[in-house]
Amino acid sequence: MKEILNYLFEHKTLDKTTARQVFINMAQGKYNNSQMAAFMTVFLMRSITVEELGGFRDAMLELCIPFDTKGIPAIDVCGTGGDGKNTFNISTLVAFVVAGAGVKVVKHGNYGVSSIAGSSNILEYFGYQFTNDQEKLLKMLETAGIAFLHAPMFHPALKNVAPIRRELGVKTFFNMLGPMVNPAFPAYQMVGVFSLELARKYGYLYQQTDKKFAIVHSIDGYDEISLTSPCKLINLQGEHILTAEDFGSSPKDPQELYGGDTVEEAAKIFMQVLEGKGTPTQNEVVIANAAIALQTVTPSVDLPDALERARCSLLGGKALQSFRKLISIQS
Repeated sequence: MKEILNYLFEHKTLDKTTARQVFINMAQGKYNNSQMAAFMTVFLMRSITVEELGGFRDAMLELCIPFDTKGIPAIDVCGTGGDGKNTFNISTLVAFVVAGAGVKVVKHGNYGVSSIAGSSNILEYFGYQFTNDQEKLLKMLETAGIAFLHAPMFHPALKNVAPIRRELGVKTFFNMLGPMVNPAFPAYQMVGVFSLELARKYGYLYQQTDKKFAIVHSIDGYDEISLTSPCKLINLQGEHILTAEDFGSSPKDPQELYGGDTVEEAAKIFMQVLEGKGTPTQNEVVIANAAIALQTVTPSVDLPDALERARCSLLGGKALQSFRKLISIQS
């Protein structure tokens, strides 16, 4: 690692093969904690390259414990995190709205690192027991329409770096990797990213795969469609700018997306929205994101129809039903 660090400190970048091998070495515990922290910090000081990101992704997928959906087509809906906005847990709510609308979801998630509550914090709070048991996950997918994949249970590679990430407490390239390394290898993916630069890198990498994808980034820095500013959407049809008006809404105040200061507060907001008791802004943001996810699976559906499907799922109680089924399967 010493040679790699000296190389990087000279402002050089890694090719894809070297990036993959360094990541595998990290996963296998071949470096000490100080070396790994230094390595992660490099990518806070400069932008990660497409080659480096692709190499890290390939290594994680190579090392993961896969989840076989037995041919069931499914979508993952998640964000990179790391936008520092402390919003309520939009992507997790969107996952249940999409499942409630009849589209199977394999949600890949983790504890919050640079935010109060990630999707794993929320589901654990409500009694979800993390598992990588194939039969249990298939039952969840078939019965509740959603299976939740807690990242550490599928990525042994994370074991050695998790304490370092927690101690650093800032976004690292692992935030960038999360959405790209879903162990179910879903056919469809909606990803929110924290920067426009990363959105374009994701777009390039996803175009090299067979996935149907949507990458979203709100221009004012959110890793989702926030309705607080115009949003960049990148998919197989190209790059687009969407405004709140495109979603039949109006620009929102960022304060209305506040996610709470504790896991308990975050969970309370999550349940209020899921039960149809969210504020108009909370509902509209969740519905907007869910509509793009639904369009990703069925591009022939126009945006007003996708919005209506999402609205019926959230406000008609179907998303809540999906959530309750998921939790009850384990009891």
